[in-house]
Amino acid sequence: MTGPIIETDRLILRQFIESDFEAVYEFGSNPEIQKYTGEAVLQSPDQAKELIRNVWLKDYRMYGYGRWATIVKSENKLIGFAGLKYLPELDETDIGYRFLPNFWGKGIATETSREIIKYGFEQLNLDRIIGIAMPENIASWKVMEKIGFSFYKVDEYDGDGGAYNWYKIEKAQYLEKRLANRS
Repeated sequence: MTGPIIETDRLILRQFIESDFEAVYEFGSNPEIQKYTGEAVLQSPDQAKELIRNVWLKDYRMYGYGRWATIVKSENKLIGFAGLKYLPELDETDIGYRFLPNFWGKGIATETSREIIKYGFEQLNLDRIIGIAMPENIASWKVMEKIGFSFYKVDEYDGDGGAYNWYKIEKAQYLEKRLANRS
């Protein structure tokens, strides 16, 4: 499936396809974007192809979901990713987002994340979604708080010895909020 998974007024989220590699390289090779990810910047378009093939497409096949290409409709431009990622080592599903800097501060992370949470609970029937952010990545953890996640611990992630802020939202909490908003 490569068609829209989630669509908002401004954005389309869909599965990545191999031909997205140039856009993936554009945001994946940007040190400003990668600063708070713990991942190295991409060094070549071939690395972007490998990321699509060996991570995102593999996640779709194995788990039925993953990070999704985020396209701004008005420009028909792929600006980054937003979506869920199953972390088998933790048996948890993580929310994540990365966008080109000229799209920061426009509410895109909040807009996509609200729909991603809805998709995760209502379509995938997840019980909980977590978010992990470096404490210095203030913009990221502010988005998580804005979309209803609760801070629950500081812990390392990925065995790098760093201290990360961990957030979560439970399905029951999400459903409660949805019911309250309908009243």
